[in-house]
Amino acid sequence: MHTTIETTGEANLAVGEQSKGQAEIVLEVKNLRVDLTTPRGTLHAVRGIDFSVRRGEMLCLVGESGCGKSMTSLALMDLLPRNAVRRADTLRFRDTDLLSLRPRERMALRGSQMAMIFQEPMTSLNPSFTLGDQLCETLLAHRKVSKAEARERAVYLMNRVGIPMAAERLRQYPHQLSGGLRQRIMIAMALMCGPELIIADEPTTALDVTIQAQILRMLRELQQEFGTAVVFITHDLGVVARIADRVAVMYAGQVVETAPVMELFHQPCHPYTRGLLECIPVAGRTVPGEPLQAIPGVVPSLIGPQQGCAFRNRCQQCRQDCAQEPPYVTLTENHAVRCVDAVMTEVTV
Repeated sequence: MHTTIETTGEANLAVGEQSKGQAEIVLEVKNLRVDLTTPRGTLHAVRGIDFSVRRGEMLCLVGESGCGKSMTSLALMDLLPRNAVRRADTLRFRDTDLLSLRPRERMALRGSQMAMIFQEPMTSLNPSFTLGDQLCETLLAHRKVSKAEARERAVYLMNRVGIPMAAERLRQYPHQLSGGLRQRIMIAMALMCGPELIIADEPTTALDVTIQAQILRMLRELQQEFGTAVVFITHDLGVVARIADRVAVMYAGQVVETAPVMELFHQPCHPYTRGLLECIPVAGRTVPGEPLQAIPGVVPSLIGPQQGCAFRNRCQQCRQDCAQEPPYVTLTENHAVRCVDAVMTEVTV
């Protein structure tokens, strides 16, 4: 029998007993901003984003490189570089104000109730320590358990994430595992203390397509089993379609659209979201030899003051109003868009 760690997911909160719409909010973010000091000036990496995640929900933050996804994840965990400043009107985990935590309180929360899966496991795992040492360290730091109980928990989770010969693997080092197995170790490490929230920063980017599919399926199954809230960061709309409950689309440091996953794919409202979907190659519709669909223009610089809609120079629907800061319009209970010309548009993807 494996060591029991009291968590929301494992103790008595079954996700199936309540719909996600009724489940309590685990993470609430309002007007989050991240500014970085650079030799060229202040870079506004995250510019006033709002979102929330409920228990048992998988929220995907999606956008192209440089849109602020990873900076958002680091801001949530307070792991920003030294030249970065984090501000927010609200940054709350359960009843805890993350902005007012002291260093000791922050350390107690991070890795225990809030965990993170990083993009590249080879650089996230310490090459000087065995896998067993690194897995058990998290549990020993946050829970009153013996080393034997910590090892038992580690073996149990390694088996759950599909690592063969788990007990023997505890004595191995990161370089002795493949990329896919290392990422499974990172997932097991995130689950060691049974966190209520996991932030996954593009955890499948460095993996081949077959291993990626296995990791995504396993992560979704574990998330549903343990009732964990997950913020999943990706640039891949195929990944979003596979695992998301709800999606927040980011562009130039802002969330430009939030919607349930199927509604976003079939009724995208922001021109940027529509542009992303139109860029997906579709078998039978893509003409051989013809160039693939692309969004014209380039992402604007985020250094210095920003005015108006950041997408306006690339938008085919741009008009004079777009020179002003666009409102964040609520279209339905679960669908909001940052655009002066927000219109529900049915598309086929």
